[in-house]
Amino acid sequence: MDWAHLQNISKEWIKNPFNMALLLWITCVAISGAILFLVMTGMLNGVLQSKSQRNAWFEVNNQILNALFTLMCLYQHPKRFHHFVLLCRWNPKDISTLRKIYCKNGTYKPNEWTHMMIVVILLHINCFAQYALCGLNLGFKRSERPALGVGICISIAIAAPAIAGVYTIVSPLGKEYDYVDEEAQDHILQSRRNSLEKRFSFASRHEQRLVESSPQWRGGLFDIWDDISTAYLSLFCSFCVFGWNMERLGFGNMYVHIATFLLFCMAPFWIFNLAAITIDDETVREALGVTGIILCVFGLLYGGFWRIQMRKRFNLPSNNVICGKPGIADCSQWLFCCWCSLAQEVRTADFYDIVEDKFCRKQASEISQQVLSPLPREDGVCQFRSGPSSPLGYERSSSPSKLRMKHYSSPNKGLEDFSSPDGEVMKLEEEYSERGVNESMKPPGISLIRRDDSTDQ
Repeated sequence: MDWAHLQNISKEWIKNPFNMALLLWITCVAISGAILFLVMTGMLNGVLQSKSQRNAWFEVNNQILNALFTLMCLYQHPKRFHHFVLLCRWNPKDISTLRKIYCKNGTYKPNEWTHMMIVVILLHINCFAQYALCGLNLGFKRSERPALGVGICISIAIAAPAIAGVYTIVSPLGKEYDYVDEEAQDHILQSRRNSLEKRFSFASRHEQRLVESSPQWRGGLFDIWDDISTAYLSLFCSFCVFGWNMERLGFGNMYVHIATFLLFCMAPFWIFNLAAITIDDETVREALGVTGIILCVFGLLYGGFWRIQMRKRFNLPSNNVICGKPGIADCSQWLFCCWCSLAQEVRTADFYDIVEDKFCRKQASEISQQVLSPLPREDGVCQFRSGPSSPLGYERSSSPSKLRMKHYSSPNKGLEDFSSPDGEVMKLEEEYSERGVNESMKPPGISLIRRDDSTDQ
């Protein structure tokens, strides 16, 4: 076994904040589960000599495990609801998303919709069984708790995800096939075509976007009042603004982010405090309540995690103030100044255009739209009277003609087209007058010419 390679993989894995939280969760589950097992088997009878002590320890660890598993289900349930919605909608984009999650190698599988639906339903059953078990644990004291109901809920909560995992492996979802779905191929080609059209459509309309090679955060961390509307929305609608900003940056569904963030910041308080009600020991009750509050505060690290992803994807400047670790700095900013961090992220996303997962500079006309309006008599159209010796050299006509100037998106565009051989600076259009009155140019009379000559003399 290559221990050096395994060590490197472990270091990379633990750097992810989600993996850190998962490791902490597993550690707490392992400790509480071990204590619960020792109490149930009587291995701690020498330490906990009285039955009341053993019952207290049993109930405390039972409630801790109940809270931990319920929190995990609450955090995962928004994604599972989202996957269920994608299965019901089942359009090409949704199919690609679901295949990456449930299908081996993200490729087409026979009857994949049915197999995916079975897995998703089993995962939903797991969540609902855990919620029912949580209700029994919180609603009844240990002496009054129905043993049959607890046993059924525990069995379903454990069996459902286990069956889902095995089914994913043994069903067509976990197998490889040589043929490729034509619908998937068409969707891939269409996606590539749309990507190319999106990439080059700006150039075809003389509105080419420039990718910002070194984007910057818009304002400092504490410049929250630079944009009043963003500041107030970040303060009073934090979860909604966060989800909306994540979706437009390309980090997933808005509603999933809103629900998950809400649960991270609120669910621990209610779960642990409800668990504390059923415990008679005052010290343990207070400890569980404080634990719930601390976990709610650390729920803000969810925003720190996605700030790290935003910084990495769009090549934004990193903050190396804390031990030279930008990830720790991002999480600390969200932990100690969440509203300022959110407002800065929203301002930065507003300042740039997001094209192909990159920040692009906005056109000057979009930043400050200063449109030059024509004079009242011009109305954007220059009228000329054409004659036999017109210097512009367009077609002779006995009726008035109009010269229309083509408007450009930038002031120098006309000069560029004028200097190019194929450029066309102006378009000439002759429209016959419908007034019925002949207003064509007439040569001046002889008397008028003589009068001008006498004036010059």
